[in-house]
Amino acid sequence: MSKPVVAIVGRPNVGKSTLFNALAGENISIIKDTPGVTRDRIYADVTWLDHAFTLIDTGGIEPDSSDIILSQMREQAQIAIDTADVIIFLVDVRQGLQDADSKVADMLRRSHKPVILVVNKVDSFQKFMADVYEFYNLGIGDPVPVSASSRLGIGDMLDEVVKHFPEKAEAQDEDDRPKVAIVGKPNVGKSSIVNKLSGNNRVIVSDIAGTTRDAIDTDIRWNGKEYIFIDTAGLRRKNKIKEELERYSIIRTVTAVERADVVVVVIDAKEGVTEQDAKIAGIAHERGKGIIIAVNKWDAIEKNDKTIYEFTRKVRETLSFMPYAEILFISAVSGQRLPKLFETIDMVIENQTLRVQTGVLNEIVTEAVAMQQPPSDKGKRLKIFYVTQVAVKPPTFVIFVNDKELMHFSYVRYLENKIRESFGFKGTSLKFIIRERKESD
Repeated sequence: MSKPVVAIVGRPNVGKSTLFNALAGENISIIKDTPGVTRDRIYADVTWLDHAFTLIDTGGIEPDSSDIILSQMREQAQIAIDTADVIIFLVDVRQGLQDADSKVADMLRRSHKPVILVVNKVDSFQKFMADVYEFYNLGIGDPVPVSASSRLGIGDMLDEVVKHFPEKAEAQDEDDRPKVAIVGKPNVGKSSIVNKLSGNNRVIVSDIAGTTRDAIDTDIRWNGKEYIFIDTAGLRRKNKIKEELERYSIIRTVTAVERADVVVVVIDAKEGVTEQDAKIAGIAHERGKGIIIAVNKWDAIEKNDKTIYEFTRKVRETLSFMPYAEILFISAVSGQRLPKLFETIDMVIENQTLRVQTGVLNEIVTEAVAMQQPPSDKGKRLKIFYVTQVAVKPPTFVIFVNDKELMHFSYVRYLENKIRESFGFKGTSLKFIIRERKESD
């Protein structure tokens, strides 16, 4: 089940990033292995009471002149409208109600998405309340006063936000067709793949980078089985500066990945694997999705008997944080190996939902421990009491040990490799949670 997405929209300097940081706080996990994940802090996983959601900051694009500000804000608002389940519209009590605020409010109102109007920089409720009421004029509901920098009123604001999340039961009975997100840089042929699979040109494609419209869901039947393909489209404007394009496409990627069971990362064979590919793949890896790397335009490459090995080696090197990902060489134009894509998707989904019995799991771990002694420190050795699988999508294991500090990352990886040797788990990441227990327990 995918988490709700909440986006923050607002004029420059109203405090979007301050609010983002206040909410994301300690929740931003720094994953050493995943490139670029923490550098672009556009999104974070946030938990409030028993609700988990993905928070998106559309800020960071701070234009200088006022007419650009408006068009940029519209662009940001549009992205929030397209991708978010709930929108936080941030305004500034000290600057008061501005023309740009009203124009964006109109767009948000027409979107029929839930909008929470949040008035920032209210450091004292007594002093500023009269100014807060001015924002009723926007006509999008009751303003919620907060101070992002001193974290006042944040709880009340989050209570309003989570009211709009779908009920848990409601969210559970979504359809169970496999959801596949097609992600990658602009122009690697994402839409062409979806078109070829669905046998019609419903996604508008041309050779200009960023010409696809929004993320479009396409239902595709293959061998009597239905799949939903989520195409993370590019952007409307073609003349945007490159960094913004990347930033926006990352936002779209995050929301598509959030909804998917399996993520197909498309790489351009002619360009080779790049840092941006690693960034995009990192989002899927971080979220524990099933992953297939599809090298597209393979028909356009001059080949000899070593080409495939060379290319595979480069992909494995650049994406070294996900050695489990499956690699396919395809062509959207000729349809080469596209049937193999469905077989691989089915296999990855099977592995994502595979459950291993505790008894069998512990036999493997006991054997692994016998083959390679666990680490020790100052005479104290790590003891592994037992291991159990607690979840699927991704398969998640809890390892009970005598001392968490002794459980080195490298030893977890060693155990992971042993578990993979026995059960495969091809195409999916595995998650390990280390818990401490006393000897006497």
